[in-house]
Amino acid sequence: MTKKVIAKRFNKILDDIESVKTQGAENVAKAGIKAYLLTPTKKSRNKILKTRPTEPLMQNALNHLSKNQDNLKTASEEFLSDLKKSHDTISKRGATLIKNNMNIYTHCHSSTVIDILKYAKKNQKKKFVVYTTEVEPLLQGRTTAKDLASSGIKVIIAPDLAAEQSLKKCDLFLFGADAFTKRIVGNKIGTSTLCKLAKSYNIPRYSCGVSLKFTKKIKIEKRSSKEVWDERIKKIEVFNPAFDKTKLKNLSGVISEFGVLPPKQFVKKAKQKLKSF
Repeated sequence: MTKKVIAKRFNKILDDIESVKTQGAENVAKAGIKAYLLTPTKKSRNKILKTRPTEPLMQNALNHLSKNQDNLKTASEEFLSDLKKSHDTISKRGATLIKNNMNIYTHCHSSTVIDILKYAKKNQKKKFVVYTTEVEPLLQGRTTAKDLASSGIKVIIAPDLAAEQSLKKCDLFLFGADAFTKRIVGNKIGTSTLCKLAKSYNIPRYSCGVSLKFTKKIKIEKRSSKEVWDERIKKIEVFNPAFDKTKLKNLSGVISEFGVLPPKQFVKKAKQKLKSF
């Protein structure tokens, strides 16, 4: 493969991550690994990380590869194998919370949550309805709805401002995670508000994600104003944060490869795993 072709493929991967064409923390991490394997240098690593500064799973993946620079293929296979094994375990463990005839609320587009729901439907033959909203400005809720519907799961989707009317009908709130710290989970904007609402209605709230999303500090990414309003008008400023922070103490638990655990227990195990990786 020529340098020109490598550079073209590398830049295409980065463009897809930055434009959110590549969605979900796990898919972003996989794309980051693929890009780094094309050009495994410190400079390229920094370029990859700048595309999505709020994704510690990708950061931890590239850190793992950087520590094993002499054997990148084995290191990448090891990371991806652990990721798949963890993801499969989460699907099974998370599905145990789903009961027949439940109404389940989810937010944005989480491959982890989607796989939990699909596992419950396919392997446990559970009957349930999923509620979600469109999730402006990129309408990722529609992607979730289409994905679930293609697996025979009934979905009810509503405008973002109808979130409370949908949520209060539900028995369970499952959402993904872009990042965990010892006190918070970072996820799509709106998660914090939805958790507070769910708590006020006594609806159990679980964040779902692999422990390798754990990090010391979360940076909130601000997306392009054009995603919200593709027009510039004097005296109008568009504020477009992609994520928010939800306090772990406001959750009923975290669903990870360690099972369904209270937040403090999850944090303890996540720290231990990250040190060993």
